[in-house]
Amino acid sequence: MASTGAQGIRVRSCRVALAGGPVLLGVDFEASPGAQLALLGPSGCGKTTLLRALAGLQRIDEGEIRIGDRVVAGPGIHIAPEHRSVGLVFQDWALFPHLSVAANVAYGLTREQRGGWALGRRRQGIARAQVGELLEMVGIGELADRLPGSLSGGQQQRVALARALAPRPSVLLLDEPFSSLDTNLRADVRTEVAGLLRELEITAVFVTHDQDEAFVLGDEVAVMRDGVVVQQDRPAELYAHPADPWLAGFVGDAEILEGDGHGDCASTAIGRVPLETHASGPLDVLIRPEEVLVESGAGATVVSVEFHGHDAVTTLALDEGSVVRSRSTGAPRFLVGDTVTVSHSGAASIAFSANGSSREV
Repeated sequence: MASTGAQGIRVRSCRVALAGGPVLLGVDFEASPGAQLALLGPSGCGKTTLLRALAGLQRIDEGEIRIGDRVVAGPGIHIAPEHRSVGLVFQDWALFPHLSVAANVAYGLTREQRGGWALGRRRQGIARAQVGELLEMVGIGELADRLPGSLSGGQQQRVALARALAPRPSVLLLDEPFSSLDTNLRADVRTEVAGLLRELEITAVFVTHDQDEAFVLGDEVAVMRDGVVVQQDRPAELYAHPADPWLAGFVGDAEILEGDGHGDCASTAIGRVPLETHASGPLDVLIRPEEVLVESGAGATVVSVEFHGHDAVTTLALDEGSVVRSRSTGAPRFLVGDTVTVSHSGAASIAFSANGSSREV
């Protein structure tokens, strides 16, 4: 099955107010044709409202939404959901419990295709063949006659995906699609789904509040906070160069240390830290736990150790009063109560102005 051709998405100055007040406060983001974009943010930031606006389920008050070259929402414009070539996978999958797997997927066919499901032997055969192809594509071809209630969570998720792909959309929107799955299954299913969508060359937008999931799924990640996108970039770039201290902590473990800039380095509670750009005066320096080196010595005390198998996180109380964390691979080297020396071992860091409002340049 091929899509109708991947389309890019472009959102400019999008505003939405609901009964409780403003939700989207001027959202800007874009996704290239065939790309996978993760829309990441805490609960209440507006990401699901934005997804509904993309789908056509929510009218926007201001701004513009383009899918491909067509404006689907804007001043005086609201294209109906069924005319946007957009598929939607809901958080709870929204399967019909009284319909078989095949009938659930058939419901996702276009009106003309779905009419063939019930009318005319030849057209019915074509529709059934399309449904069978979709089920095979998502790996559940043998479950066509089962009811959703008899399926596992992962199987139900695949049914919902097949239904969304049935009309051959050029854009697929997924609202927390893996949140109902257990941890081990979630990792496997999201990898399979991401691979399938890349193979089909469908532009996909995944809504999630899980940073790990966003980094795995997204070619790019757009991070939302308080109704706006605060930064959109490749996962590695977001991690290395967050726009502000809040974003630094949201996309990974972060230590923000007070420092004093001296050109290409800053003095901090853990010693000298090299900086990416020259700076002087008071700074807030971003340190990742994997950049904190712990060795035998003095100046700090181990207060807790968390061993995760693949790595360990050690929390350290510095003699001057600060607390920092260190992440290292393998088994922990030190025990609670040990006295140690703490230093910086990473590459050059970024620093923010001392009020935390922006990155130093």
